[in-house]
Order: sequence, then structure tokens, then C-alpha cells
Amino acid sequence: MALGMTKIAFGAQSVGSLRQWIESHAPLGEARLTTRYMPKRHEEMAGGSLYWIFNKAIVGRSPLLGFMDNGQGRIWIRIEPRLIAVQSIARRAHQGWRYLEAADAPADLGEGLSEADLMPAEMLGELSRLGLV
Repeated sequence: MALGMTKIAFGAQSVGSLRQWIESHAPLGEARLTTRYMPKRHEEMAGGSLYWIFNKAIVGRSPLLGFMDNGQGRIWIRIEPRLIAVQSIARRAHQGWRYLEAADAPADLGEGLSEADLMPAEMLGELSRLGLV
């Protein structure tokens, strides 16, 4: 399985607003995020996903399309314009992005489940802080 990456959903007010921002790029065929450096392990990330962290928990993923120099000394992280709900797992905030090994990645939610079936991210974060999950 491919290597993934985690990134904070900076600026998102909710998972719904994150989904709305990502899906607003559907007419373009991809959404782009800017980062400073090309990941050293970018070749291992083919077929991987960017996992979004919101309120101290991974809440969804967007399949990675690749990386591209933006011509201004930065790199675009190219993702599919969709957010796939995953089983929420606690994750501390960090700057930039971090690698996520496939073995540590959360499973996708089944078709019959929705984000409403997830434990609230705030609760999951607090339980994690207390060492209960």
C-alpha cells in the first residue's frame, strides 16, 4: 500500500467547510495546496492519500494525484477534489505535513456510515489526551 501524508485543515471551520472547499475544485479536476519542498519520498506516495486533521483528529482523506513545481519556488500538492470519510483517529497538530505509513492510516467508513456516526473530534482528542483511546 502507498505512503500517505497528514496535513492540518487550516482555515476550515468544520469538516463540512473542508469538504465544500475541496469539492469546489471539481470543475478543475484537482485541488492544489502549496508546500515549500518536494517530499523526499514522493515516489512512494503514488496512489496514496492526503489525510486531513481537524480538531486533533484525522477526519477524512483526499487521494493524491502527485506533486508539481508551481514556478514560484514552491510545490503544489495535487489532490482529487473529494473528501472520503475515514474512521476518526486522534492526531496532534503539526506544521506543514507529515508522512503517514499505510499501516497507521485509518480505514475508510463504509457506505452506510456518515460523519454523524463518528465520535466528535473534540471528544476523541480529549480521550486521547487522557490516554483512554
